[in-house]
Amino acid sequence: MKPALSFQQGPKPQSWQDFPHGEYLKAGIERRMARWLPRMFGYHMLKLGCLSGQLDTSESPIDHQVCISSGGPHAGVIAEIDELPFYEHSVDACILSQGLEYHSDPHHILREAHRTLIPGGYIVITGFNPFSLCGLAHMLPFSGEKLPWSGRFFTPSRVKDWLNLLGFEIIADERFIHASLARGSRLSRFAPWRRFCRHYLKPMGSVYMLVARKRVAPLTPIKPKWHARPKWTPAVKGARLKHSRSRHEVSRND
Repeated sequence: MKPALSFQQGPKPQSWQDFPHGEYLKAGIERRMARWLPRMFGYHMLKLGCLSGQLDTSESPIDHQVCISSGGPHAGVIAEIDELPFYEHSVDACILSQGLEYHSDPHHILREAHRTLIPGGYIVITGFNPFSLCGLAHMLPFSGEKLPWSGRFFTPSRVKDWLNLLGFEIIADERFIHASLARGSRLSRFAPWRRFCRHYLKPMGSVYMLVARKRVAPLTPIKPKWHARPKWTPAVKGARLKHSRSRHEVSRND
């Protein structure tokens, strides 16, 4: 298993149109995410990265939604997603779409999201599944120089382990879009194959979505233990025994 920290930088996407079949990919993620957005309540939602900022999240009851990105027309706050300029426990939900693959330290991104989320807050993560048709295309020559294969694909189980270590509770793990997403391929030609995969090869979806919630650690009250002072201490008992012996000896001498 390769380490998560890496400083090898490849092409990064700035919009969904940078991916092959980007609009199809974006629509599939929005359709899956729309089932969970109404369950997230609060005041503030962060969209981490320019791709997350372009997603339609109007189904969410959270009104204040801000995109955090290093640039671009959708950026509400100019910042890096691994150095969030927000207080601890100040955000109700985070959206991170196709972001872990194209940053040097994905651990730190999740730690920053965990720091800013309130107890009970939600995080939704989408990414590319390496055990899929899209992941197999990563083995083609010169694929590492093209999107989306220029990033590092992490398995959903590995991302779930990171979330569990941070204290998240995994609520949902979904796989969808059973296609290679290669440029020039016709998705309509493989419609029967995609239907077959949706029924029998669900874990082989090219895109995964994880929904997690920050655990709330319950506070266990510790009741003070009041110890009553004993009526007789060992020293007092010893003194009384010595006093009774001396009186007995005096009576015998008399």
